[in-house]
This record gives sequence, C-alpha cells and structure tokens, in this order.
Amino acid sequence: MAISIEDVYSAADRLSESGQQPTLAAVRSALGGGSFTTISEAMKSWRAMQQAAATPVREAAPTAVMERLNQLGADVWAVAISMANDRLTKEREAFESAKADMELAHKEAAELADQMAAELESMRKQLEQQGTLLRSAQEAAQTTQAALTEAQRRTDGLSELLERERALSKEMQAKAEKAIADAARLAGKLEVLEAQGCQGS
Repeated sequence: MAISIEDVYSAADRLSESGQQPTLAAVRSALGGGSFTTISEAMKSWRAMQQAAATPVREAAPTAVMERLNQLGADVWAVAISMANDRLTKEREAFESAKADMELAHKEAAELADQMAAELESMRKQLEQQGTLLRSAQEAAQTTQAALTEAQRRTDGLSELLERERALSKEMQAKAEKAIADAARLAGKLEVLEAQGCQGS
C-alpha cells in the first residue's frame, strides 16, 4: 500500500498534537511503514506549512490608514490634554480654596490663642490679688483669733476673781450678821445689868 502525502500530513499532525516531535522515524512508525524518501519529501512541505502558519503576516499599513491613525492619535491626545488641563484647573482651584480655608483657620486659631493668653494673664492677676487678699484675711483671722484667745483668758480670770469676790462678800456678810447678832446680845445683857443696878440703888 502506497503512502500518500496526506497520510504523512495526518500522522505528523497527530504526533504534533500529542506533544511528540514528528521526526521521520516517528511518522514512519505511526504510519506502520513507508518509504523514507516519500515521508521526507512530505515532511519538508509539512514543516514549511507549519512555519508559514506560525509566522505572522507583517505588512506596512497603507498611507491612508497611517494618516487616519495619526489624526486619531492627535485628536485623542488633544482630548487628553484638555481633560488634564481641566482637571489641573479644578485641582488648583480646590487647592487655593483649601489654602484660603487653612489660612483663615490659622488666623482664627492665632486670634483665639491670643485671646486665651490674655484671659489667662487676667486670671493669673486675679488669682494673685485673691491670694494677697486671702493672706491678708488669714493674717486678720489669726490676729482676731489671738485677740479672742486673750479676751477669753481675761474673761476666765475675771470670772475667777468675781467668784472669789462673791465668796468673800458672802463671808463678810456672814461675819457682819454674826457681829450684829453679837452686838444685839451684848446690848440686851447691858440693859439687863443697867436695870439690875437701878433696882439695887
């Protein structure tokens, strides 16, 4: 049975699809025999077709196509530049607005800091004045407390002296009452003696 070129192509395709190298021996084995000369000639044309299929077609684009592509590229580039400029303008405006907001916030913060510093200074002076007043009040309180202590001491001394005077007055009153009683008794006895003397004479 004669081996045709189509048979060689089919065997080489099967070997290539299965991942094997389609050598002359492999193709002849896949065919089950055949003339090396026939297989060799068929494989040359098969490899040429495979190489042609694998090599991409490279051909310069027509001038009209290139001009159209260049014009399209220029239009796309112009649109891209315009979009970039618009975006840059918007970003610059946003930046300027943010910068103005930051400057305003910084100014307000500085003014608030100055105000707080002035308030703190005023509070410090008030605290110093209150501290002076407090020290004066404390000194006055200490003086008053010392005066009260002295007055209490004197009051206690006067109370003790008054109690002594009262006790002495009671004692003197008792002695006076006893002297009056004794004088009355003596007067009575004297009257009795005088009466007896008158009767004897």
